[in-house]
Amino acid sequence: MLYFVRVPVAIFFFIGISIIGIFACMFRPFNPDNTRLAARVYSWGGTRILGIKVKLHGLENAQNMPPSVVVANHQDNLDLFVCGAVIPKRTVSVGKKSLLLLPGFGILYWLAGNVLINRGNSQNSKTIMNASTEALTKGKRSIWVFAEGTRNKGENMLPFKKGAFRMAIEAGVPIVPICVSSYAGRLDLNKINSGTVNVKVLEPISTEGMSTKDSGQLMDECWHKMKQAIELLDQHQDG
Repeated sequence: MLYFVRVPVAIFFFIGISIIGIFACMFRPFNPDNTRLAARVYSWGGTRILGIKVKLHGLENAQNMPPSVVVANHQDNLDLFVCGAVIPKRTVSVGKKSLLLLPGFGILYWLAGNVLINRGNSQNSKTIMNASTEALTKGKRSIWVFAEGTRNKGENMLPFKKGAFRMAIEAGVPIVPICVSSYAGRLDLNKINSGTVNVKVLEPISTEGMSTKDSGQLMDECWHKMKQAIELLDQHQDG
């Protein structure tokens, strides 16, 4: 019963904040900190409505963070509520152009300065990759990427795609892994306390001295570190 109350309220909250966010962003469109501020509001309200407790770890690794490529595991549409509280300053994300079709949120996502890509157009993707690299260097922004490319539904972490790691090497910036414990399919929204999700920011992985031919090695290193961290977080899912 509680589920059927929470979900509509969460949807209305999501749309309402999106509309308010659009008007707020009009006063400073494409500001690199719009994404973080909007995500904080989504997370603050969304987790409370759904009864999700989010425990944050390793936040010191994101404090005073230089421009970086932030890599996180992607589980569910609730990632916005779960991860919103840990997005570092001046961080934008890379998302599919189809996000523009989401009522309210799509326009907010664009005005917040995020990077939209067309996965079906390789030439456009290369252009976006160059724009992302420029944002890291000249724009002094960080880029948030779900390197799996699609949701893993809380099961084993999927293989990463190389784009994020090639981008980090070309820009000469570190990789900052953010790990979220396995929650998709494990939360019970019919309970007052739906469940606990652990989120941990790992230590940055340097790209110093690397060339693009090292992107595969960097990708594997990041994947294994995140896999190990997620397994440990899962062991303390209720802690």
